[in-house]
Amino acid sequence: MESTLYKNTSFKASGVLFGPVTLVYGAGTVILLLINKYFLDKIHINKFLKIILAFLVYAIILTLTELVCGHLCHLIFGIDMWDYTNKKYNFGKYICLELVPIWGILGLLVTYVLKPFFDKVIRLIPQEATYLFYFFLTVDFLITIITK
Repeated sequence: MESTLYKNTSFKASGVLFGPVTLVYGAGTVILLLINKYFLDKIHINKFLKIILAFLVYAIILTLTELVCGHLCHLIFGIDMWDYTNKKYNFGKYICLELVPIWGILGLLVTYVLKPFFDKVIRLIPQEATYLFYFFLTVDFLITIITK
């Protein structure tokens, strides 16, 4: 999204970590899954209305996640990972109204399309590989904290 919508032609990493993981997307995905499990799954309404409600909730929550993560990146690492001040409908550096519907659509995509697919794939991954991934993510996070 960053490369296409906002014409980011630099090959700079999109996150604060050295590895390929972007914390704001990870945080957003975890928050989506928690909202789905503990809030939206418990609501019993018409499927169409539930998708509309999910879209609105995802759009709002992911926008707030972007705002909080933007401020935290600035406070913790001293860097601004994104800056929307040049966008027409921005609210400060870290959020803009142009992205609100995109976050809602991405939230629906993650919870209704990607999650069911990845639930099946994850069952095929050996537990040792999961531990290896956690190890590399932890090392990446520690290197980032130490060097920044």
